[in-house]
Amino acid sequence: MKFLQKLGKSLMLPVACLPICGILMGIGYMLAPAAMAGEVAGFQASGIAYQIGYYLIKAGGALIDNIAILFAIGIGVGMSEDNDGTGGLAALASWLMITNLLATANVTVIMPSIANNPDATLAFDKIANPFIGIIAGIIGSMCYNKFKGTQLPNWLSFFSGKRCVAIVAGVTSIIVSVVLLFVWPIVFGALVALGEAILGMKAVGAGLYAFFNRLLIPFGLHHALNNVFWFDTIGIGDLTNYWAGKTSADVSWSLGMYMSGFFPCMMFGVPGAALAMVHTAKNKKAAIGLLASAALCAFVCGVTEPFEFSFMFLAPVLYLIYAVLYGIFTFVTVLVGFRAGFSFSAGATDLVFSSFLPAAQNTWMIIPLGIAAFIVFYLVFRVAIQAFDLKTPGREDEDTEAEKQAVLANDDFTEVAKVILEGVGGKENVTSIDNCITRLRLEIKDYTKVDEKKIKSAGVAGVIRPGQKSVQVIVGTKVQFVADEFKKLCK
Repeated sequence: MKFLQKLGKSLMLPVACLPICGILMGIGYMLAPAAMAGEVAGFQASGIAYQIGYYLIKAGGALIDNIAILFAIGIGVGMSEDNDGTGGLAALASWLMITNLLATANVTVIMPSIANNPDATLAFDKIANPFIGIIAGIIGSMCYNKFKGTQLPNWLSFFSGKRCVAIVAGVTSIIVSVVLLFVWPIVFGALVALGEAILGMKAVGAGLYAFFNRLLIPFGLHHALNNVFWFDTIGIGDLTNYWAGKTSADVSWSLGMYMSGFFPCMMFGVPGAALAMVHTAKNKKAAIGLLASAALCAFVCGVTEPFEFSFMFLAPVLYLIYAVLYGIFTFVTVLVGFRAGFSFSAGATDLVFSSFLPAAQNTWMIIPLGIAAFIVFYLVFRVAIQAFDLKTPGREDEDTEAEKQAVLANDDFTEVAKVILEGVGGKENVTSIDNCITRLRLEIKDYTKVDEKKIKSAGVAGVIRPGQKSVQVIVGTKVQFVADEFKKLCK
């Protein structure tokens, strides 16, 4: 769990890059609907408004489309000791290595049999996804933490220390790629088979699809199900048929049923859940800063990644609940006859333009469905967060307002660090050093060597013992200076 929480915190920096992209794309699609709907829906792909809108869409898409690279670098830096950029560089090297080795063009040369397997080919077409970005980030940071101090023979001394990290990450990535070469198409194919199995289940099947769609986003495997339901992988194509101007009479299912349920969830459910997180946050300013923009992105253009990645690793149980709510609302939406479609995602922009197409039905029902989604998401998230004390944005153990007001009694940061180090049993007893806004966070070997009275004599505000292997020293907003000196003493 600690690993997942650290992973979640490392994602905060790249996630913070995404809200502006969603806003730019939302404005762009409003100005240039033909970029989304195409001229088949009656919109013109010309004129100054279209050109400006198209420009904004591409500006926003530059980061949204490359979110996996942002994750790789963000995790590579965030999970590296000292948050060193070397870990980010190693993660980028890992990402480039894995995605290049497992690109369809290269995989079909290494294993020619894959070229004749459409499911396997499709799997490798989708290899550049956030899950691989997360794997690359973990590889980069772990290689940094393990090998940053490696000493090589004199004739290889140029590559000693940090310079060998990217090399080790590259070798590790080759091994990981070999494993994925065999595992990835099997997993992807199993999900395609799952999609085929629930096709005939009507509203229940649509609900199950929405549930698995959200559940698989952290792993980048939702593409497998999307290709079954949205595109013509096995003859369905809910999205392509909808935007081609067809109706339910032209296909064998209720056209739009595999897209409609996302609208109330993304436009109203996400803002409701975000409000619950803000209301339950200890640090409301920090929560509002991230969640308000994430909710706006979800409503305007259906970009939900800034919201989802802000808590999926911090509170995985809550993310499971989130996926269940999607499944329930998709089931209800299909039953009540609301039909809408999207070519980008289920935001207000897509809803407006898709409502002009022949397959659209009862689009006015987004109001009651949206209100219900807002209320249900809000109540469920608020109850779950408080009942299970889940660590959503602004609810981390550190960074409370009281701690931010803490004043360090001694401004000799080197001396403070020396006393704290002595109090935790010396550098031999320290296995990990980190800090947040207010706390020095230490992992130790032997908890019996910790002398809290000694630590407090350094002039700090307090000491917290979350577990036998953890010590957190409340320093206040000057913690970074103490942490820097502490790290120097432990080298």
